[in-house]
Formats: sequence, structure tokens, C-alpha cells
Amino acid sequence: MYSALRSIQNVARRAASTTAAAAAGKPLTIGLIPADGIGREVIPAARQVLEALPSDVMPAKLSFVDLDAGFEYFQKHGVALPTETLAALKSDCDGALFGAVSSPSHKVAGYSSPIVGLRKQMDLYANVRPVISGAAATASGEKRAIDMLIIRENTECLYIKEEELVDGADGKYAIAKRRISEFASRRAGEMAFSMALQRDAMRQQLPAAERTWAGRPKVTIVHKSNVLSVTDGLWRETVRSVYEGNPEYKARVDIEEQLVDSMVYRMFREPEAFDVVVAPNMYGDIISDGAAALVGSLGLVPSANVGDSFVVGEPVHGSAPDIAGKNIANPIAAIRSAAMLLERTGYGSAALAIYRAVDKVLATGQIKTPDLGGKSTTSEVTEAVCKQL
Repeated sequence: MYSALRSIQNVARRAASTTAAAAAGKPLTIGLIPADGIGREVIPAARQVLEALPSDVMPAKLSFVDLDAGFEYFQKHGVALPTETLAALKSDCDGALFGAVSSPSHKVAGYSSPIVGLRKQMDLYANVRPVISGAAATASGEKRAIDMLIIRENTECLYIKEEELVDGADGKYAIAKRRISEFASRRAGEMAFSMALQRDAMRQQLPAAERTWAGRPKVTIVHKSNVLSVTDGLWRETVRSVYEGNPEYKARVDIEEQLVDSMVYRMFREPEAFDVVVAPNMYGDIISDGAAALVGSLGLVPSANVGDSFVVGEPVHGSAPDIAGKNIANPIAAIRSAAMLLERTGYGSAALAIYRAVDKVLATGQIKTPDLGGKSTTSEVTEAVCKQL
């Protein structure tokens, strides 16, 4: 219970301090880590939008620190996440934006994913991914309005990357270790239930006709404990204990469980059935990337890697080397990720201004990058969002 209480107190302190900083109009310093591929195009686009924010919604002066990381940096320097980048983030920055990484699919000696390392080093224990659409295309071809938030535990599961290759009597076989802890599961669960209440409070400010989700807030716990009874069993029991141990959650939030395979099926058949979804690291990674298909493109889906004292905005898409350097990458996910960063650092009005500007550009249907069936460039989409601001 102590660790759960400590997590709640840290979140509360962070919210209070960021709100106070925003109210005081203190400078906001953002680290920029474009990394690989189209990250070098969409992160500058996000910066351009941030710099276009009018002073009435963004009272703080923005400053930026350019930082290195990525597989291409590793190929040149032998390290994917330089100590200088981590030091700058910890000492000079209030938050950061990360572009994309071209991690190889095969083992490369000495290489480890910089975004995975960043999450561990900065204790960014939850990846928060909103999936919102007024007309999501379901598997049946119907259009449904969805407002789903996927919270992915960010530090454990199979992504601890403890693997080994063994020579056996019948040939080689590989073993991967999976770690699920009470501590990490409890923090992810706490974030899921607290965000369910925050989302409900925001919805109550809207007219009933404008609310995509009309019912009580709901958290769906994703697992596969019918097979992985020890690891997923601990995950399931710990997240449920967060709910059972908090009278406010029990009184105001509905709870359900979903096996990960049936979660994927239901998400594509009836995505409107989900509000907040919380999952272990690998399940959350797969579910959130799949959910991007509901809204049309990975290029639209943002995320934020969130801890108690730091946040890194990160578009869900990869480095897309096939289109890198062509000025046709969709910058919307990165721009929305920048808005999520502002939201988590206490600048809600500025975040809302960006969300609305993006929505207006998308609503016209005229300015679209090729992934959405259009012919617009990265620069044209970015400029259109800036004009809306």
C-alpha cells in the first residue's frame, strides 16, 4: 500500500507543480530527439506548430534543445542513447519529443533501442495513447464514433530484453524472460483509473450531444491469465487491487476484464465499447498500433511516455525509411504528441488549441498526406495547422 500511496502522491505533486508553473508563465524547455527516418521531418513540424501558438493560450516562453539518439547515431558512434542526451533531459528540459527509431529486426551487437532505454532511464512507466474518431471504420464496414485511451505499462513484460540462444540436442532454441511486478502493475493501474476520472470530468464540461462516450467512466484490464496464470495473473490481481482499495474508483468507475485475443476482436468489431484500456507492455504495444487502423493511419495517432516527473511525446508510427526525406510523412501524430506534452506539463489551453487546429484541418478533407489518400506534403499540413492557430 505504501508504494501505491507514494505513486498517487507523486502524481498529485507533479500536477500541482506543473499547473503552478503554467500559471506563473515560467519558461518551458523541450528536448527534441528526431532520431531516425521521418522523425527528422515530423519533429521539426511539431516544433513549428509549438512556436506558432498565440501568447493568449501559451503564456510561457518556449525554448528547445536538440538532442541525439537512434540507430543511425549508433552506427556512427557506437551508442544509441548518448549519456549527454540523458544528462540534458534530466538537467535542462521540462519534457521532450521523440521522433522514431529504425531498430533492426535482427540482433546487432551492442545495440539496444534508445526509446526503450529512455523510458527506463527517465522512469516513464506508462505509455498513453488516445484513439479518437468521429467515424472509425470497423471490421464490418460501419462507421462508429470512438474515444478510447490505451494505457500501456512501459517498463517491463518481454521488453526487458533478457533473451538467450541455446544449443540443444535438436538444434538451437531461444528463451526470453518476462517480468511483471506488483510495483509496475500498480502504477499503471493507478494511472488508468485516475485518467478515467479526469476524462469524465472533461466530458462533463461538454454538452451531452457532443460527448462521444455517454456512460460512466470504465477501465478495461487486458490480460491472458487463463494461459499465463503467474505473470498475467499477478498483473490482473494487482490492477484490480488498485480499484478495490480506492472507494472513489469503486463508486465512480466501472471495471471489466478482457483476454487480449478477444480484446483485439472486439476492438475492431465494436471499438465504441471501450473507454480506458490498460495492458502490459507487449499487449499494449500491439493493441495501440492496431487501433490506429480504426482512425485511418498511424500518422494520426500520438502518444506520451509518462512518469511522475517527466513526459516524452512520441508519435506511434515508426521511422518509415521508404518515405524518409521526401516531405510526405504525416506530421499530425507528432503535432498531437506535442499537444499531449503540453497537457501533461500544465498548459491545457495551449494543448486544446493544437487539438482543435488539427481537427479543423482534418475536417476540411482537402489537406492530406498520401497515407490518408491525399497529395499534400509534410510542410503543407504543418503550415495549415499553424494557420488555424
